[in-house]
Amino acid sequence: MAFEFSCHQPAPRAFALAPEIAAASLKARGPAFDILDETPDDVAAREALLDASFGPARFLKTCERLREGRMPARGLALVAKDEDRVVATMRLWPIFAGAGRPALLLGPLAVARDYRSLGLGAAMIEEGLCRAAARNHRAVLLVGDAPYYARFGFDRRFTDALIMPGPVERERFLGLELSKDALAGAQGRVSGAGARDATTLRSVSPELARAA
Repeated sequence: MAFEFSCHQPAPRAFALAPEIAAASLKARGPAFDILDETPDDVAAREALLDASFGPARFLKTCERLREGRMPARGLALVAKDEDRVVATMRLWPIFAGAGRPALLLGPLAVARDYRSLGLGAAMIEEGLCRAAARNHRAVLLVGDAPYYARFGFDRRFTDALIMPGPVERERFLGLELSKDALAGAQGRVSGAGARDATTLRSVSPELARAA
């Protein structure tokens, strides 16, 4: 069954903090975050946030083989900002979920350490999936924590016959149908798609390559 989202496309979308957050925290961080389209001015802050969250080993992940040297899907590179500070990032990438079956890959998703446990990660996911559905994308894959992503409709059963281009924990390889039966019968190798972007290439150190 496809997972339905009741959403629209205001831009930007404001994410209000949970009411139980202490007044002092609200005063320090402000009443809302803006979820916006990423711009070139956000690149350095995005990369710093990803480095702080995952470290340089993030470039060795199997999902990176589907992202490296490519552009994210149009309109699906998002940041959350508290005033001018980038406090969260998430991107979705064009892929093929088996031969001739377009889909998206979600990730990486990162939230600044001092902004975690506020529901901001969930708000980023919901916004990204809403935008993807509005742009007529039909399916999304990811590698992540199954209990966390189940709340958004991601399920292991959608990826049973799909193969990633490297090692992944099968229980963390999940799919979501934005349109009914979008992943019905999906099988074969997941591959990268979309536009190439040489500026996104980043070399991996020999030490990390050997560690892999």
